[in-house]
Amino acid sequence: MRRDEPRWPDAGGRQGLRTTFSQLSCLFLKISKPRSAWSSGARVLSVAVGNPGHPLSPGEVDMTLPADAIELSSGQTMPVLGQGTWYLGERPARRQDELAALRTGLDLGMTLIDTAEMYGDGASEEFVGEAIVGRRADVFLVDKVLPSNASRQGTVQACRRSLQRLGVDHIDLYLLHWRGTHPLAETIEAFTELVDAGDIGQWGVSNFDLSDMTDLLEAGGTACATNQILYNLTRRGPEYDLLPWLRQHRIPVMAYSPIEQGRLLGHPQVAEVAARHEATPAQVALAWLLRQETVAAIPRSSRPEHTRENAEARDVQLTEADVAALDTAFPPPAGPQPLEML
Repeated sequence: MRRDEPRWPDAGGRQGLRTTFSQLSCLFLKISKPRSAWSSGARVLSVAVGNPGHPLSPGEVDMTLPADAIELSSGQTMPVLGQGTWYLGERPARRQDELAALRTGLDLGMTLIDTAEMYGDGASEEFVGEAIVGRRADVFLVDKVLPSNASRQGTVQACRRSLQRLGVDHIDLYLLHWRGTHPLAETIEAFTELVDAGDIGQWGVSNFDLSDMTDLLEAGGTACATNQILYNLTRRGPEYDLLPWLRQHRIPVMAYSPIEQGRLLGHPQVAEVAARHEATPAQVALAWLLRQETVAAIPRSSRPEHTRENAEARDVQLTEADVAALDTAFPPPAGPQPLEML
């Protein structure tokens, strides 16, 4: 293991805590501020603390808040709380509020911005490009190629079209949106070409189930940096086999639709936990994800006040009783389940 690689705790150990922001100075082993780190100067915890091998169970205490970022195998850091952009930038009447929401997130350290060529047929990429003008160095930019474009040459061409719409010279993390018919080996070759050319920093996948991930590695995809999946309190199927496998292979998870497109906001048990913390249900849903090592979340917001609410989820510290209550309301999977996607 290189000195600059993150250390992943042994899957057999269950001790280890995350920490509140005020306690970070007591626990971090190496601190850095990369090019894409928070503009406010927040610190990056580059060594994982805790046990990424197993989801927390009702009998385990999680006293914790997340570190600011996850260090990828490349050495680059990925913020644990970012911003999704699906459906943003498509309605002119809402554009200014949506731009303000995204820029507010950048101000608050939510510097991961996720988009895709599919979103609005490129309109989302143009919207993101407008939002980050003058702030590219602050942003960890994630984009996705459609499976229909994911041939060797098609991937390269799609990426360069995305770069043009975004108005940037590189994408930090470029994902295959979901598995299609093009051979994975071709897509991986294209990703490697794009990395070598400086068009992307690293690559990953989205909506890949366990069998897809094993096929990816067999096709030569050992450089995969993340798997972006549908994962939230109501969609816990990945916990049975996919998440343990990803942690074993040091591949972080990026959870999309972390509030289940707003449907978690009205759940009585989530509201009850939120009331105990003087928080909102959305903040509890995000805090539940962020308490897990190597899991990032990308909630979408169309208004600045909602972005601020999402950012404050980093301050919600779930207790053992909270986690047990949420496990009762949203039981973890008892067996393997197909990966869901939106």
